[in-house]
Amino acid sequence: MELFDVYPLYSVTPETAQGCYVTDVEGKKYLDLYGGHGVISIGHSHKSYVSALSQQIQKMGFYSNSIKNPLQEAFAKKLGAVSGCEEYNLFLCNSGAEANENALKMASFETGKKKILAFEKAFHGRTSAAVAATDNKKINAPLNSQHEVVFLPLNNKELVEQELKKNDIAAVIIEGIQGVGGLDQGTTEFFQALELLCKKYKAILILDEIQSGYGRSGQFFSFQHHGIHPDIISIAKGMGNGFPIGGILISNKIKASYGLLGTTFGGNHLASAAGLSVLEVIESEKLIENVTMVSHHFLERIQEIDGIKAVKGKGLMLGVRFDFPVSEIRRALIFEEGIFTGGSADPNLLRILPPLSVGKKEIDDFIEALKRVLAKILVKK
Repeated sequence: MELFDVYPLYSVTPETAQGCYVTDVEGKKYLDLYGGHGVISIGHSHKSYVSALSQQIQKMGFYSNSIKNPLQEAFAKKLGAVSGCEEYNLFLCNSGAEANENALKMASFETGKKKILAFEKAFHGRTSAAVAATDNKKINAPLNSQHEVVFLPLNNKELVEQELKKNDIAAVIIEGIQGVGGLDQGTTEFFQALELLCKKYKAILILDEIQSGYGRSGQFFSFQHHGIHPDIISIAKGMGNGFPIGGILISNKIKASYGLLGTTFGGNHLASAAGLSVLEVIESEKLIENVTMVSHHFLERIQEIDGIKAVKGKGLMLGVRFDFPVSEIRRALIFEEGIFTGGSADPNLLRILPPLSVGKKEIDDFIEALKRVLAKILVKK
């Protein structure tokens, strides 16, 4: 049997990783400024994290949600305290797509409606309702067309109100900062308008913080830059530092009932141990403060490079935009400079999503490498 060939792969085979660095099978060391799509939050192979998982697997790796799991309860309390979202309740699952599926399902249960309002360039996952709310026809199968979704441009509150007035919208779902779509984001005025309009027309406001959450923006959640309180918050990527875990934070005005949501693997003992360890490290090592400091340094240093058309995003969820495709830049950074970066739906955008523990030295190394790569590419042009 062979693997189903759906991923275009770079010819790199990582074998070990530590902090912000990955080492391949040939012993070559790479600076990881992409973190596997922003998943690595506290750094590869963090000692406390490895210890927590090792100790837990020796006790118990898994049992179902039909029994008490004190690790889940401890994780929920710590998440509330670190994020400042104590007034929410937590449902744990396994991935970002599953988190958004549950968020949309909860919105439909709560409102009795079934239509979704999403935004242009949105990416919310690859399953059922989540992919239907993703603005990419190439990854939507005919089966997904059963979901009723309206896509609107960001930052147009008048168009949002026109749709909500029809009284058939169950949920408005929006990324705090768009990831795959290219790091566009709503203004504070727009986010605040969404909150008010959803209350007025009895729709559920879902903030997709799967990539932009967990400190990546310089706040625990990126919506906290705007002073709003969503009804549901979906989370995943940075939660487990690589261990599969996702979840939704549900406003306590939405009531639970037995059987309303469910999962086999979500919130299992290993996942909860991983999630709890990540939060403890974020808190004890002041990683959100580090995000702000390193982000400022990045924004200062990137100004040294000519030809950049824009720098997008917040914190350590950043994009550097050029007036030509970045595929050649990414390839040269990997194979000539030993640096991982990311792309997006915008072919001209280079995405930077390092571990939150990254330092100024790593940013300096990247800037100097980018200068060298650009010098070679621009000579060819």
